[in-house]
Amino acid sequence: MKEDKKTLPMAQKDELLSVLKARFEKHMNRHKEVEWAQVEAHLESHPEKLWSLYEMERTGGEPDVVGYDAQTGQYVFCDCSPESPKGRRSLCYDGDALRSRKEHKPENSALDMAEEMGIELLSEEQYRELQALGPFDTKTSSWIKTPDDIRKLGGAIFGDYRYGRVFIYHNGAESYYGSRGFRGLLKI
Repeated sequence: MKEDKKTLPMAQKDELLSVLKARFEKHMNRHKEVEWAQVEAHLESHPEKLWSLYEMERTGGEPDVVGYDAQTGQYVFCDCSPESPKGRRSLCYDGDALRSRKEHKPENSALDMAEEMGIELLSEEQYRELQALGPFDTKTSSWIKTPDDIRKLGGAIFGDYRYGRVFIYHNGAESYYGSRGFRGLLKI
Protein backbone atom coordinates (compact mmCIF):
# COMPACT_ATOMS: atom_id res chain seq x y z
CA MET A 1 0.00 0.00 0.00
CA LYS A 2 1.37 3.41 -0.99
CA GLU A 3 1.85 5.81 1.92
CA ASP A 4 0.25 9.24 1.50
CA LYS A 5 3.06 11.77 1.13
CA LYS A 6 1.03 14.33 3.10
CA THR A 7 0.52 12.17 6.17
CA LEU A 8 2.91 12.64 9.06
CA PRO A 9 4.54 9.61 10.66
CA MET A 10 3.53 9.22 14.33
CA ALA A 11 6.91 10.45 15.66
CA GLN A 12 6.73 13.68 13.60
CA LYS A 13 3.10 14.19 14.60
CA ASP A 14 3.92 13.83 18.29
CA GLU A 15 6.92 16.15 17.99
CA LEU A 16 4.84 18.76 16.13
CA LEU A 17 2.04 18.64 18.71
CA SER A 18 4.61 19.07 21.48
CA VAL A 19 6.14 22.13 19.77
CA LEU A 20 2.70 23.64 19.08
CA LYS A 21 1.59 23.09 22.68
CA ALA A 22 4.73 24.75 24.09
CA ARG A 23 4.29 27.75 21.78
CA PHE A 24 0.57 27.94 22.61
CA GLU A 25 1.31 28.04 26.33
CA LYS A 26 4.13 30.59 25.95
CA HIS A 27 1.98 33.06 23.97
CA MET A 28 -1.44 32.99 25.64
CA ASN A 29 -2.08 36.60 24.56
CA ARG A 30 -2.58 35.35 21.00
CA HIS A 31 -5.55 33.14 21.88
CA LYS A 32 -7.35 34.25 25.00
CA GLU A 33 -10.21 31.98 26.04
CA VAL A 34 -8.93 29.06 23.96
CA GLU A 35 -7.76 25.91 25.71
CA TRP A 36 -5.02 23.67 24.34
CA ALA A 37 -6.96 20.47 25.08
CA GLN A 38 -9.72 21.59 22.70
CA VAL A 39 -7.21 22.59 20.02
CA GLU A 40 -5.36 19.29 20.32
CA ALA A 41 -8.58 17.26 20.12
CA HIS A 42 -9.57 19.25 17.02
CA LEU A 43 -6.16 18.61 15.43
CA GLU A 44 -6.43 14.90 16.18
CA SER A 45 -9.76 14.80 14.35
CA HIS A 46 -8.25 16.56 11.29
CA PRO A 47 -4.95 14.69 10.71
CA GLU A 48 -4.82 15.82 7.07
CA LYS A 49 -4.13 19.38 8.29
CA LEU A 50 -1.17 18.36 10.44
CA TRP A 51 1.02 18.02 7.35
CA SER A 52 0.35 21.67 6.46
CA LEU A 53 1.16 22.76 10.02
CA TYR A 54 4.34 20.70 9.83
CA GLU A 55 5.30 22.48 6.60
CA MET A 56 4.63 25.85 8.25
CA GLU A 57 6.93 24.83 11.11
CA ARG A 58 9.60 23.26 8.87
CA THR A 59 9.94 26.45 6.81
CA GLY A 60 10.35 28.65 9.89
CA GLY A 61 6.83 30.00 10.33
CA GLU A 62 6.33 29.11 14.00
CA PRO A 63 2.55 28.59 13.57
CA ASP A 64 0.29 29.36 16.52
CA VAL A 65 -3.42 29.69 17.18
CA VAL A 66 -4.53 33.29 16.61
CA GLY A 67 -8.29 32.82 16.68
CA TYR A 68 -11.36 30.66 16.74
CA ASP A 69 -14.29 31.03 14.36
CA ALA A 70 -17.39 30.05 16.36
CA GLN A 71 -19.55 29.99 13.21
CA THR A 72 -17.42 27.39 11.43
CA GLY A 73 -15.91 25.74 14.51
CA GLN A 74 -12.43 26.26 13.09
CA TYR A 75 -9.22 27.26 14.84
CA VAL A 76 -7.09 29.75 12.93
CA PHE A 77 -3.34 29.12 12.83
CA CYS A 78 -0.96 31.76 11.52
CA ASP A 79 2.80 32.06 11.11
CA CYS A 80 3.98 33.94 14.19
CA SER A 81 7.74 33.94 13.62
CA PRO A 82 9.16 37.37 14.48
CA GLU A 83 10.37 37.83 10.89
CA SER A 84 9.05 36.49 7.59
CA PRO A 85 9.73 32.72 7.60
CA LYS A 86 13.30 32.00 6.45
CA GLY A 87 12.31 28.97 4.40
CA ARG A 88 9.87 31.06 2.37
CA ARG A 89 11.89 34.06 1.24
CA SER A 90 13.26 35.18 -2.12
CA LEU A 91 10.00 34.40 -3.90
CA CYS A 92 8.10 36.46 -6.42
CA TYR A 93 4.37 36.83 -5.83
CA ASP A 94 2.72 34.21 -8.10
CA GLY A 95 3.29 31.77 -10.95
CA ASP A 96 2.50 34.34 -13.65
CA ALA A 97 5.16 36.64 -12.21
CA LEU A 98 7.64 33.77 -12.03
CA ARG A 99 7.04 32.80 -15.67
CA SER A 100 7.38 36.44 -16.79
CA ARG A 101 10.96 36.73 -15.49
CA LYS A 102 13.46 36.35 -18.30
CA GLU A 103 16.50 35.79 -16.08
CA HIS A 104 17.48 35.38 -12.42
CA LYS A 105 14.27 33.51 -11.65
CA PRO A 106 13.62 32.64 -8.02
CA GLU A 107 12.93 29.00 -7.18
CA ASN A 108 9.21 29.49 -6.60
CA SER A 109 6.45 31.99 -5.99
CA ALA A 110 4.64 32.80 -2.75
CA LEU A 111 1.18 31.76 -3.99
CA ASP A 112 2.43 28.52 -5.54
CA MET A 113 4.40 27.56 -2.44
CA ALA A 114 1.44 28.35 -0.18
CA GLU A 115 -0.80 26.15 -2.33
CA GLU A 116 1.74 23.31 -2.21
CA MET A 117 1.78 23.64 1.60
CA GLY A 118 -2.03 23.69 1.84
CA ILE A 119 -2.14 27.18 3.37
CA GLU A 120 -3.13 30.64 2.17
CA LEU A 121 -1.46 34.03 2.25
CA LEU A 122 -2.80 36.53 4.74
CA SER A 123 -5.11 39.25 3.47
CA GLU A 124 -4.31 42.85 4.36
CA GLU A 125 -6.92 42.71 7.13
CA GLN A 126 -5.50 39.46 8.54
CA TYR A 127 -1.97 40.90 8.39
CA ARG A 128 -3.09 43.93 10.40
CA GLU A 129 -4.86 41.65 12.91
CA LEU A 130 -1.64 39.65 13.34
CA GLN A 131 0.30 42.87 13.92
CA ALA A 132 -2.12 43.73 16.75
CA LEU A 133 -0.70 40.70 18.60
CA GLY A 134 2.84 42.11 18.53
CA PRO A 135 5.31 43.55 16.06
CA PHE A 136 6.15 41.15 13.23
CA ASP A 137 8.39 41.80 10.21
CA THR A 138 10.45 44.55 11.83
CA LYS A 139 13.44 43.68 9.61
CA THR A 140 11.73 41.75 6.82
CA SER A 141 8.52 42.02 4.81
CA SER A 142 5.82 39.57 3.76
CA TRP A 143 3.77 39.27 0.58
CA ILE A 144 0.06 39.47 1.31
CA LYS A 145 -2.98 38.47 -0.71
CA THR A 146 -3.23 41.04 -3.48
CA PRO A 147 -6.56 42.32 -4.79
CA ASP A 148 -7.24 41.29 -8.41
CA ASP A 149 -7.36 44.86 -9.70
CA ILE A 150 -3.80 45.51 -8.48
CA ARG A 151 -2.52 42.16 -9.72
CA LYS A 152 -4.03 42.71 -13.20
CA LEU A 153 -1.88 45.83 -13.46
CA GLY A 154 1.28 43.83 -12.67
CA GLY A 155 1.60 44.71 -9.01
CA ALA A 156 1.42 42.90 -5.71
CA ILE A 157 1.33 44.14 -2.13
CA PHE A 158 3.36 43.33 0.95
CA GLY A 159 3.52 44.51 4.52
CA ASP A 160 5.98 45.15 7.30
CA TYR A 161 6.22 46.89 10.66
CA ARG A 162 8.42 49.97 11.01
CA TYR A 163 8.45 53.06 13.22
CA GLY A 164 5.71 51.69 15.46
CA ARG A 165 3.17 51.08 12.70
CA VAL A 166 2.12 48.68 9.97
CA PHE A 167 2.95 49.67 6.40
CA ILE A 168 1.41 48.15 3.27
CA TYR A 169 3.42 48.75 0.10
CA HIS A 170 3.38 47.69 -3.53
CA ASN A 171 5.96 46.20 -5.86
CA GLY A 172 6.03 44.50 -9.21
CA ALA A 173 4.77 40.95 -8.68
CA GLU A 174 7.87 39.54 -10.36
CA SER A 175 10.24 41.15 -7.84
CA TYR A 176 11.82 39.15 -5.05
CA TYR A 177 14.16 39.94 -2.19
CA GLY A 178 16.13 37.95 0.37
CA SER A 179 14.24 39.71 3.13
CA ARG A 180 10.72 39.21 1.74
CA GLY A 181 8.75 36.03 2.20
CA PHE A 182 5.17 35.28 3.09
CA ARG A 183 3.13 34.36 6.14
CA GLY A 184 0.54 31.65 5.94
CA LEU A 185 -2.86 31.05 7.45
CA LEU A 186 -4.51 27.68 8.05
CA LYS A 187 -8.05 27.12 9.27
CA ILE A 188 -8.69 23.79 10.95
